[in-house]
Amino acid sequence: MYDFVVLGEWLEFAVRWTHVITAIAWIGSSFYFIALDLGLFPSTDRRAGVHGEAWQVHGGGFYFIQKYMVAPARMPDELTWFKWESYSTWLTGFAMLILVYYVGAEFYLVDPEVLDIPTWQAILISLGSLIFGWFAYDLICKSRFGDDNRRLMVALYIILVGLAWAYTQVFSGRAAFLHLGALTATIMSGNVFMTIIPNQKIVTADLIAQRTPDPKFGKIAKQRSTHNNYLTLPVIFLMLSNHYPLAFATEYNWIIASIVFLMGVTIRHYFNSVHARKGNPHWTWAATVILFLVIVWLSAIGAPRAAETEAAELKGAALRYASADGFEEVTWIVQGRCSMCHAAEPVWDGLYWPPKGVVLETAEQIAKEARRITVQAGLSHAMPPANLSYMEPAEREAIVAWFRAANG
Repeated sequence: MYDFVVLGEWLEFAVRWTHVITAIAWIGSSFYFIALDLGLFPSTDRRAGVHGEAWQVHGGGFYFIQKYMVAPARMPDELTWFKWESYSTWLTGFAMLILVYYVGAEFYLVDPEVLDIPTWQAILISLGSLIFGWFAYDLICKSRFGDDNRRLMVALYIILVGLAWAYTQVFSGRAAFLHLGALTATIMSGNVFMTIIPNQKIVTADLIAQRTPDPKFGKIAKQRSTHNNYLTLPVIFLMLSNHYPLAFATEYNWIIASIVFLMGVTIRHYFNSVHARKGNPHWTWAATVILFLVIVWLSAIGAPRAAETEAAELKGAALRYASADGFEEVTWIVQGRCSMCHAAEPVWDGLYWPPKGVVLETAEQIAKEARRITVQAGLSHAMPPANLSYMEPAEREAIVAWFRAANG
């Protein structure tokens, strides 16, 4: 079991690394094409079907790019499809959801202080919300209501606010933010997989068959691409938020998540306006700063909840760690070396809340954080940072020995 824990940590690292790489590729290409599309000039030679064109310079070379509003008169011999970046990002993200929040559901997904439910129920709710969220969004977009894109986006925002509240009533704050981001990312990838690429394939098939493509397919794909454009930045924030308890472990966490979506709109509006040469709306940055300061204020008056990392009772894996040989010694070690910072009210100068929301004051809390304690302070010397509390090598060995004893 001990060896599997080490392997699991590296597997999680590898998947996370891959997820970041693919996300960079997807977001980078997405932002590039949005900027390109908005910045096109009318075609100088007015060739049939050419909607716009642009000259660009990069890496010592010059590029001449043309966009056809529907499609070119004939299919080119080579055609690059931008889809695998999206698919790979979603697949690796879902793998991370399994490795962290499903495998570690007792610690990261379920918070008895929020809703005391079995882990299997929490996992089913998680999966169900992602599936239901996509199909509900897709149906709204395809309805007559979705014909007005501005009206549609206002309605979608209201729905996202409702989902932010709902997730915080079911999962831990950390998991609630992660799931809101995962649902948004599912919508974005679903747009690519279920709408944008299929529509482009229909147009391609028409060209090959020498039929005139229907422009409605491009219009629909454009709508979904616009949604993805405005959702990207909030998703990044929500995915990074699990490292910052002031965002997720506060009383007003669902309001904070809701405001993040507005910040994504203001930031993207600025860049979209500049790329489309429609002015330089500096007010968007002022609005973004104000929204961010509101988030800071909400996090301060909400205060991180220590209950975020503590269950009402020991159960499952935590009970196993609490009854393993060496637990009493480890409890003394952790309380002596770690709890001055990892406390509901830290006594270390400059700290006003427990780092990462992890509280290690009681035996129950220590048992629940067994894996992280072992990885951070036993297998590595990451904690205490710079060994400020002078944890001895023998104490680190005791932590590892206790973890091994608990896992056979």
